[in-house]
Amino acid sequence: MKTNRRDFLKFTAAAGGAAMVPFAWATSAHAQALDTMVVASGQTINSLDLHRTGTNRASYQVAINCYDRLVGFGSKQLPTGEMSYDYNTIVPELAESWTISDDGLVLTFTLKEDAKFSDGSPVTAADVKWSFDRAVSVGGFPSVQMRAGGFNRPDQFEALDDRTFVLTLDFPSKLSLPNLAVPVPFIINSKVAMENATDDDPWAMEYLHTTTAGSGAYIVTRWDQGQQLVYERNDAWTGGPVPAIRRVIMREVPSAATRRALIERGDVQVSFNIPDRDASELAGTVDVFSTPIENCIHCACLNSNFEPFQDPDVRKAVAYAIPYEAIFQSAAYGRGAPMWGGSQEITDTAWPRPFPYSTNMDLAREHLEKSSFANGFDVTMSISLGLASWMEPTALLMQESLGQLGITTEIERIPGANWRTVALVDKTLDLHLENFGGWLNTPDYYFFWAYQRERLFNSSNYDNEEVHTLTDQILHLPMDDPEWAPVMKRLMEIVIEDIPRIPLYQPALNVAVNGASGYEFWFHRQLDPRRMTGV
Repeated sequence: MKTNRRDFLKFTAAAGGAAMVPFAWATSAHAQALDTMVVASGQTINSLDLHRTGTNRASYQVAINCYDRLVGFGSKQLPTGEMSYDYNTIVPELAESWTISDDGLVLTFTLKEDAKFSDGSPVTAADVKWSFDRAVSVGGFPSVQMRAGGFNRPDQFEALDDRTFVLTLDFPSKLSLPNLAVPVPFIINSKVAMENATDDDPWAMEYLHTTTAGSGAYIVTRWDQGQQLVYERNDAWTGGPVPAIRRVIMREVPSAATRRALIERGDVQVSFNIPDRDASELAGTVDVFSTPIENCIHCACLNSNFEPFQDPDVRKAVAYAIPYEAIFQSAAYGRGAPMWGGSQEITDTAWPRPFPYSTNMDLAREHLEKSSFANGFDVTMSISLGLASWMEPTALLMQESLGQLGITTEIERIPGANWRTVALVDKTLDLHLENFGGWLNTPDYYFFWAYQRERLFNSSNYDNEEVHTLTDQILHLPMDDPEWAPVMKRLMEIVIEDIPRIPLYQPALNVAVNGASGYEFWFHRQLDPRRMTGV
């Protein structure tokens, strides 16, 4: 395997620069004070511990706001004027500096001397090692996410002294340093955790499920499950500028109509992840941010564990029968980017990319007639009630169109709190809608999670040996390595032909703000209040 040290050096250089200059998102001197910010969200937080089995995406915000990582991503201004995280810039968080060996295999981090947990105790390299040991040992999503960066075993992590942490790789990887900036490798107060661990629960999963023990910008002071979560500022935070807002209240408001009324009246300062329709209609009334989500695609997924979808002609019949434009207009209100009608020839590695399918009922019938299900079949189409704003109109339009082929669909509406388990963990849904977005912004990382067998976000149970092997072959290579692009193009050709996931469109994350400023888009699709202030 060829070294990717040049990519490491790009990140390191960026980090060094960022360490010398103020953060791009420093608070405006003209901002008015905002002591308490209230946020309305339709999402449910089901744990304070991202490492716990079944923790949902809404809960990731706790790892971001209450814990630090060694490093983070910088910020940039998009052409639209909106602020966004910057995947190509790594900045310090708990680490004040780091070095990378010439062969790219050894990363050595020096922790900030004044870094402290919220209880006042110092953050040490031993805490980093315990936290990393936990992330690679608990299994499931956090351990697989660690493996994406080449972090597989506890013996790769070493605390040389209180402030020096060493990470040794089996091979260099373009993903290692950015993977330290995602929510999973957060640093836990190991002393507190071990005091609350048991023989049956050596990683204190039960304790940290309801209690935070970090060094981050905020502390959770109250969590009423299904209702609200309250953050209080950690005035001793050293991971960045101390937040301007002292208290943040995250209120769970299931009704989109109620969330809309709250933000219009100014009763809340932020309404997070609002439906596309509300984003379209609220623009001009309050501040609305609609940011295309990198490496994310809304898809219709065909589960190969169910007989009709094992037939390639059935999969293509469905792909040609989908009313893409009608879905894009009625479900997305034209926000985002179409993922249909692309070229058959793969000439570049752009991703997400439109697949070469479009609505063509004649081709749909031809493929279905060639299949073993020429007369159609009955199937359940499952959607999440937590994502009903786009899934419901999409499912109804697909139901009508597939009915013209003799494919009868019954729409199953699953509560959002159960969706992750049945769709991703158990993978028991035959035809369903899905919206995976890759944290690390490379196409092979998307394939790692969505197309490799047995991965969490491969809800189609897709299993192609060539895809599995080729993804492993290039996942850690630099993208300018001569081997990388030809293999990536081959991977795209295979999944376009096999079509286990039918891309619909690349969505946008919509956020309405009224009475606050400093909003910034993040790849993890959670609100980062650390950088917000008054208006």
